[in-house]
Amino acid sequence: MPSATPAIEVAELEKRYGDVRAVAGLSLTVDPGEVFGLLGPNGAGKTTTVEILEGYRRPDDGQVRVLGLDPIRDGRRLRPQIGVMLQEGGIYPGVRPLEALRLFAAYYDDPADPEALLEQVGLSESRATLVRRLSGGQQQRLSLALALIGRPGLVFLDEPTAGMDPHARTTTWGLVRQLRDDGVTVLLTTHAMDEAEQLCDRVGIIVAGQLVTCGTPAELTLDAANDETRFSAAPGLDRPSLARAVGVDSAAVLEERPGEYLLAVEATPAVVADLAVWLRDHDVRLGELRAGRRTLEEVFLRVTSEARP
Repeated sequence: MPSATPAIEVAELEKRYGDVRAVAGLSLTVDPGEVFGLLGPNGAGKTTTVEILEGYRRPDDGQVRVLGLDPIRDGRRLRPQIGVMLQEGGIYPGVRPLEALRLFAAYYDDPADPEALLEQVGLSESRATLVRRLSGGQQQRLSLALALIGRPGLVFLDEPTAGMDPHARTTTWGLVRQLRDDGVTVLLTTHAMDEAEQLCDRVGIIVAGQLVTCGTPAELTLDAANDETRFSAAPGLDRPSLARAVGVDSAAVLEERPGEYLLAVEATPAVVADLAVWLRDHDVRLGELRAGRRTLEEVFLRVTSEARP
């Protein structure tokens, strides 16, 4: 039975650097076994928050519990239970991947098998290559393997697919999904909105050290766009004619980019039907239709711009 205790619990978290409030009353919870995406613009307080959760920084105020433990006071008990993947650095450049994994495995009572882990992250053929000769994407995959070597119950992933090619990215996404299936909690920070939308059970967006919205990707993208319909077709359509067909003012039909249109009207079945009929009557091929839903990137841009002081 899943634990009723949150894997991460943050209440009114504060962190200040002089007059700057890097984290300003942040509250959130992460459930056991979920993939939670912590998103925000540069300088929003993501890194500071994660470093506090990992026990590397002391909060100035508020309550923090990670796997039921205080990251500072109970750091010795907590560290063996978490895995940390850094975006860059942290690995000695003169070591080889298999050597690094065997070294890290020696720190744990029941580590994962280093060779099997190398296979999982797609680095078996590079096991004897010096770290400094690995590509950026390969170094990222090694960093992920090092984060998983201790069989952690909670993993912090900072930009996990930065610098990876599409194949490696897909492999990493599969690993994250497997972690969730195995009951491992994942806290993910990323600037890749498609990654967050594909992987995360819930997403929290922070601005200026405060949580401004939180929910599943489906909730966030649906709630943000219940009054608009987007579609792609040939550029330069007769927008006044289309507006009359769907029963809106011509100002409510926008061509945001060549061939990409926004109807500022709720995506009711009648509107969608009228749009389809107009496209048929004008012999226009429909490329894509998104009714009542934005992409997570569009939601991110909107809420972060609205929340900035």
